[in-house]
Amino acid sequence: QVQLVESGGGLVQAGGSLRLSCAASGSIFGINAMGWYRQAPGKQRELVATITSGGRTNYADSVKGRFTISRDNAKNTVYLQTNGLKPEDTAVYYCNANSFGHAHWGQGTQVTVSS
Repeated sequence: QVQLVESGGGLVQAGGSLRLSCAASGSIFGINAMGWYRQAPGKQRELVATITSGGRTNYADSVKGRFTISRDNAKNTVYLQTNGLKPEDTAVYYCNANSFGHAHWGQGTQVTVSS
């Protein structure tokens, strides 16, 4: 089993920045891709960004140029640097890890962007 713990969310004004972190523990040897998803009230969960163990990244069009995903394999931690935040970025952000074809999720961290 893989455990994921997110941190770094909070309340920020539009244009501000936050750095989200997700630390993985447990059966981490099988983890390949990790990523961030988000879910706003009344909306479905959506992909924000992913990164493979080799460092290949993928971003949602809505965050390209503003968000950066990175990964420290030695610390089993993935980060999401969010810049230029907009009110529409307000959501619960969830960390995801894929291990042997199984998806694991963190408990989520709230990001609120005020206008």
